[in-house]
Amino acid sequence: MSSIFQSSIGRKLIMSITGMCLVLFLIFHLSMNLVAAFSGTAYNAVCGFLGTNWYALAGTAVLAIGFLLHIIYAFILTVRNRKARGSVRYAVETRNSKVEWASQNMLVLGIIVLVGLGLHLAHFWYHMMYAELVGAEYEIGAADGTGWLKYWFGQPLVVVCYLVWFVAIWLHITHGFWSALQTIGANNLVWIDRLQKISAWVAGLIFAGFAIIVIGFGVGIFPLFD
Repeated sequence: MSSIFQSSIGRKLIMSITGMCLVLFLIFHLSMNLVAAFSGTAYNAVCGFLGTNWYALAGTAVLAIGFLLHIIYAFILTVRNRKARGSVRYAVETRNSKVEWASQNMLVLGIIVLVGLGLHLAHFWYHMMYAELVGAEYEIGAADGTGWLKYWFGQPLVVVCYLVWFVAIWLHITHGFWSALQTIGANNLVWIDRLQKISAWVAGLIFAGFAIIVIGFGVGIFPLFD
């Protein structure tokens, strides 16, 4: 088992699997938030369902843990790589000009993603699920997910912070998604170009979906029907 963590292939495999958890976690939450864009009542019902069913909570927890492990393990690998290089750094002129900016700055993007996740947990998980578990009371109820969306995204600074977070996620997934698929086996020459295009579409749709929801609640047009 230790060889999995020590070998280059094993480390890439771990990053790939946990990275897929990140993508699934985002798609799952985007689907929920799209409900909020159309109906606040329906969104609150979805939140209530997830909060009262252990299997829904367990599934969300597994994806969330994979998300966190992906980011934490990325930090560990970065520190190890820098220690291995010591004072030696790659000269700028030796970099491959075809390497994408995102692939060269995955650590920076990971930090922004992690900070954004903390902000999101403080805004929603803390005031909803955690508040319900400990019996805390706020002016907006723990079960009123739509109310919290209106409250937080009614603040321009919060909207800007979330949009920066979404951009980092977009860049991270654009490079990371196809790289993960390549690592787990889809790595022939025919599929590399296709995977890059698929990754760009997936990342773009996730970014656009979340951005539209945040801006829509920010300007007060969501929910559309109630």
